[in-house]
Amino acid sequence: MQRQLLELAALLMMAASVIGTGVWVVEAKHRSRQLFVELEELNREQDRLQIDWGRLQLEQSTLATHSRIESLARERLQLTIPPDDELVVVIEPR
Repeated sequence: MQRQLLELAALLMMAASVIGTGVWVVEAKHRSRQLFVELEELNREQDRLQIDWGRLQLEQSTLATHSRIESLARERLQLTIPPDDELVVVIEPR
């Protein structure tokens, strides 16, 4: 009788271990899938941000062209090129 109880207890412990391990495996698999979905979302966000960054760099280079700045200086600020007699050339000392 004592031996049967020990065998039953061992069998129950093994069953509990198998069930516990199964639950752990299922949870680990579920968490892995959640993390993969999150990773894919972050990759899409990174791609979108890379596209935005490229667009902004292109826009900045377009807005910063010398001809555009000169045009804006003439139109908005009424700046003109000074006559030669008003120009002062500064030479950096060596």
